[in-house]
Amino acid sequence: MRDAHLCDQELVLAADGELSLDRERHLARCAHCRARWSELEDAAGLLRRRRDSMPPAGPGRTRLRLRLAEMAEQPAVRPFWTGPWRSAAAGGLALIGVWAILTFHQSRRGGAFEVPSRRLTPGAARIVDREALCNSTLPKNQMVPADLRERVFQAYGIAHPDPGKYEVDYLITPALGGADDIRNLWPQPYLSTVWNARVKDELEDRLRDLVCGGRLDLAEAQRDISTDWIAAYKKYFQTDRPVR
Repeated sequence: MRDAHLCDQELVLAADGELSLDRERHLARCAHCRARWSELEDAAGLLRRRRDSMPPAGPGRTRLRLRLAEMAEQPAVRPFWTGPWRSAAAGGLALIGVWAILTFHQSRRGGAFEVPSRRLTPGAARIVDREALCNSTLPKNQMVPADLRERVFQAYGIAHPDPGKYEVDYLITPALGGADDIRNLWPQPYLSTVWNARVKDELEDRLRDLVCGGRLDLAEAQRDISTDWIAAYKKYFQTDRPVR
């Protein structure tokens, strides 16, 4: 039944922007599914923080991994997967599995919302030439209307956004001709990830300086920042990590 709530596997696909269009629409209007996705996102974030806080692998952890591998090859003395623990264990392992998959999908893209879903936020730009853009007196950043911010959070499954946690950011900044369009917006974290909104601001300033200085084509700047802004940062700052 296509109107049924999204299953955990579909919520994992949603995190990677790989849902079908009709299921994306269901997620956008279903409070239950958005709340469930938010729970999985929070759980995946906790697992990532625990993982990142672990010390580097040493001899003790190496021996532990080898011992676990040996144990996995030995026949079980007493089957655990029976009796009254079966249902609870199955549910717990299933949830852990979903969290692990969700963590993998998000880390593959650099972390939760460090880069937007390509399906939801491909980027959109106004028709404007370099001279008009660089001579404009408009502020570098524009306030996103409240109703549009709410739609962005809904599309990304964030039911109760913390104003201090996310910035609804333009993928192509208005300073580079970015459009005030939901296809150009996503909830980018402020400080919870390495590649956050403040780091992207540095890239936006660098690209505008290059464009207005005649050293970079406007269309190329728009294409680079919308395709993969983290890769663009590394390209234009010539570094693998944020400079600050």
